[in-house]
Amino acid sequence: MNRANITVMTRWTPDPTFYASPQAAASAPAEKLAYVSAFDRSAEKPDAIVVLDTDPASESYGRVVGWTDMPNLGDELHHFGWNACSSALCPTAPHPHVERRYLVLPGLRSSNLYILDTHDDPRNPRLVKEIPASELADKAGYSRPHTVHCGPDGIYVNALGGGHTEGPGGIAVLDHTTFEVRGAWEKDRGDQVLAYDFWWHFTRDVLVTSEWGTPSMVEEGVNAELLLGRKYGHRLHFWDLAKRTLTQTVDLGDENQMTLELRPAHDPAKEYGFVGVVTNVENLSASVWLWYREGDKFAVKKVITIDAEPADAEDLPPVLQPFGAVAPLVTDIDLSVDDKWLYVSAWGTGELLQFDVTDPFNPVKTGSIRLGGITGRVPHPSFPDEPLNGGPQMVEVSRDGKRVYVSNSLYGSWDDQFYPDGVKGWLAKIDIDTEKGGMTLDPRFFPHGDELRGLRVHQTRLQGGDASSDSYCFPG
Repeated sequence: MNRANITVMTRWTPDPTFYASPQAAASAPAEKLAYVSAFDRSAEKPDAIVVLDTDPASESYGRVVGWTDMPNLGDELHHFGWNACSSALCPTAPHPHVERRYLVLPGLRSSNLYILDTHDDPRNPRLVKEIPASELADKAGYSRPHTVHCGPDGIYVNALGGGHTEGPGGIAVLDHTTFEVRGAWEKDRGDQVLAYDFWWHFTRDVLVTSEWGTPSMVEEGVNAELLLGRKYGHRLHFWDLAKRTLTQTVDLGDENQMTLELRPAHDPAKEYGFVGVVTNVENLSASVWLWYREGDKFAVKKVITIDAEPADAEDLPPVLQPFGAVAPLVTDIDLSVDDKWLYVSAWGTGELLQFDVTDPFNPVKTGSIRLGGITGRVPHPSFPDEPLNGGPQMVEVSRDGKRVYVSNSLYGSWDDQFYPDGVKGWLAKIDIDTEKGGMTLDPRFFPHGDELRGLRVHQTRLQGGDASSDSYCFPG
C-alpha cells in the first residue's frame, strides 16, 4: 500500500480530542470504543486490531464490534499508538491542524509497521499503508519496533534492534501525516545500546528511555544465563530532547533486571515519573522506582516493592521451579491523567495493584484485584468456573480515571515460559473510586475465548485518547 491511500486533512480548528492540559483531558467525554492489538502465537492466522464497545448504554457493551486483520503472518503487534494527539498543541513545535485519525501498529517480530485509518468507520479501521521492515532498517537503522508515541513534530517509534545488526536499539521518527520514515532520532547516544520504552518532559526538553534487551536477548523468552548474569537492562537514560543527545545515565543496580515501562507525570510543571522493574535476581521481588530532578541532575528512588510469593515447585513452570516462589513480574504500570493513581500489574502473581501517589515519594496502597496468575488462576466473577491463565498485564486508564482496562498477554515466548499451557486471551474492565481509591471488576465487561478468535491480546488504546497516549504542555 502506498501514500496515495493516505488522506491528509487540514482542520480549521484543532482536533476536539486534543487537550491543552491534563485537566481538560480528564473532563472530556468518555470513550465509546477501545482498540486492542491481538496476535496469533502460532503465526498461522493474521494478527488483528479488535474493536470493543465501551459504552455502558449500548446493547453491545463489552463485546467485540469490529475487527481488522493484518495482511501478513507473524507480526506480533505490540505497543501501538495514534499518529497525533494533544502534544500537537505544544508551542515548541505546534501542529494543531493534524488529526487524531490513524493508528500506527508495530510488529515486534516482523519489524513491519501498519497504518490504520479510523475516520470513516471507527469500528472497522481500514488498512491504508504498510511500512516494510526493510524501509525502517534502511532509513532509520532500526528493527523490532516496540512502542509508538505521538510527538508534536512527528511519530516516535522505539525499536529494540539495529536495522542490519543486533543493536543498538533506539528511536525512529515518522511523519505524522504521510508516515514517511524520516530517520533515527538520536544524534549522540553515548554508550546506550539496550532499548525499551521512552517518554518525555516536553516543557523541560527532556526525553527518558529505559532498557530491556536486544532482539536475541528477548525473542525466545527469559534467558536464565543472561538474567542471573545480570545482562538485561537496568538503567535509565536522560536525553536533551531538542539536541537529541544523551546527557545522563542512572543505574538502578544490576540486580534490578529489566527497567521497562515509563510513566512521567502528566502535569507539565512537574519533572518526575515512575518506572517498573520486572524482577530482582536476588529475591525475585519486583519494584517501582521514581525518577526526579535533584538540582541539575536526575536521581532515582525505589518507592514500591512487591515480594515474591512462596509456592510448591510442582505448581510452578520450569523457569521458576528452582526458586520455589512465584515472581510478581511487574510488566506494566500506568499513571492516571491527574497524577494521583498509579496502577501496577504483577503479571506473575495475577494481581493489579492501585497506589495513591499524590506524594510520589511515598505511595500508599489503596486497592488490589486478582485475576489469573501462575498458581492462582483466579476466575473472573462473571465466569466463576473458568480458571484464568495470564494475569493483568497491559493496563490502560481512561482520561477521567474512572475506568481501567487490563489484558493478559505479555510477549508470545514469555507467555509460553510462565504459562506453559498457553495464554488464552481475555480483557477485563475495572471501575475506580477516584475519590478514595478502590477497584471493582465490571461484571458486564469480559471479552474472552472464542470471541477473540483464539488470539492473544496486548495493548489497548481508547478512542479519543487515554492516560498513556497523550502529553500536555499547558498547566491548569
